[in-house]
Amino acid sequence: MNLSSRKKRILDSSNFYANNRFEWKEKSKYFHKEDEKYLSFIIPKKSNILEIGCGVGDLLASLEPERGVGIDISEAMIANAKKNFPQFEFLVGDVEVLESLNKIQGTFDYILLSDTIGYLDDCQSTLNLLHKFCKQETRIVVSYFSYFWQPILKFAEILRLKMPQVELNFLPTDDIRNLLSLADFDVVKEEWRQLFPLSFFGIGNIVNKYFATLPIVRRLCLRNYIVGRSLRKASRPYQSCSVIIPCRNEKGNIEDAVLRIPDFCEDLEIVFIEGHSEDGTYDEIKRIKSKYSQKKIKALKQDGYGKADAVYKAFDNSSGEVLIILDADLTVSPEKLGVFWDTIISGKGEYINGSRLIYPMEKDAMRFLNLMANQFFSVVFSWLLNQRYTDTLCGTKALSRSDYLKIKNNQSYFGNFDPFGDFDLIFGSSMLNLKMVEIPIKYKARVYGSTQITRFRNGLQLLNMVMRGYRKLKAF
Repeated sequence: MNLSSRKKRILDSSNFYANNRFEWKEKSKYFHKEDEKYLSFIIPKKSNILEIGCGVGDLLASLEPERGVGIDISEAMIANAKKNFPQFEFLVGDVEVLESLNKIQGTFDYILLSDTIGYLDDCQSTLNLLHKFCKQETRIVVSYFSYFWQPILKFAEILRLKMPQVELNFLPTDDIRNLLSLADFDVVKEEWRQLFPLSFFGIGNIVNKYFATLPIVRRLCLRNYIVGRSLRKASRPYQSCSVIIPCRNEKGNIEDAVLRIPDFCEDLEIVFIEGHSEDGTYDEIKRIKSKYSQKKIKALKQDGYGKADAVYKAFDNSSGEVLIILDADLTVSPEKLGVFWDTIISGKGEYINGSRLIYPMEKDAMRFLNLMANQFFSVVFSWLLNQRYTDTLCGTKALSRSDYLKIKNNQSYFGNFDPFGDFDLIFGSSMLNLKMVEIPIKYKARVYGSTQITRFRNGLQLLNMVMRGYRKLKAF
């Protein structure tokens, strides 16, 4: 390998410490355990993982991949990796050189760079090379030390508490985000962990679980994580869509909904799911289905109760590659659905949510207390999800069927807690590291019927969901 003088020093250091790497990691056992714990949260077991700069392979092994491939510049590190974890593939190579990466075949679910970005001579060029391993669903995960901890880490090296490092790039999170952007990777989320990277009789656990993830405070943490996706592979050539319309006592809106939904894709299906109406809504759906027989319309009856039960039954009985929810009150214009479709097939987003809190609303569209509560929850959920989120309860949203099925398979992690269905989808999308995009919509007052929301009871349910989200997404 034709290496720069800096990289030669890095290689010499890696070879020198390879045989006692595990002993060095034992000195900071708590830090490495917490690091593995969070990476295991981001990267599900049985994923296909490529680790760039894998060292002795222990981090890759801890993630329990279905297929695990590691590449590192150090022959001694790779020799240890092969010896200790023979079930995975390990290669010697300079990741900044295409010829080295060409030894690796196929694409991966996750590409992990744990501290590796600190050793690269040209970070942007190296990131550019990684698109060859990406597909639409691939996520690149970059974990690194906080720039502000540099003096403390140097002091730890002097005390022999940390393995010495050679000429690292100490990059702030903003610089890493910028490098990813320059290399055509779209940042999905960022997180900061480990304010106190020592156990210290359990104090570290308490601090890191309950305080380290708080707004502002989290920026002081030792460990930074950035999750991105390849923009070059983002577009999705979908051909079909199902518009899901849950309706209860919405008889006067059924025909209007059918007439106002534009033909925005080749294969468009409208799925009405009716739930225990008292105004003849289901009979109206059947009448409209017969009247507009040239359109692909399904009429379903809800078995259980609550919007979530209705939406999930409709999802499971629809056929579209893309699923879009439209509330039957038509306070969101059906004419806007084409924008949701365009956004998801272009790859600009993977979970598309409408936001009613951008444009001015029609008079009486939303009561004052509801508006204040929505604005409060937008701030809280933006923090919980590590993505900007301004309107958690807008009924109009879109996602792919394949992503919905993944969310459904992961529902047990959060439990059966959400009568609305919105938060199952929001939390599930966050767990999958989906790119969330909001589309501003003009929120209109109802023309027919009355709201199904009880502000105080539902407000308490929302607070419960915040606490559940905090326990499952932050304090775990």
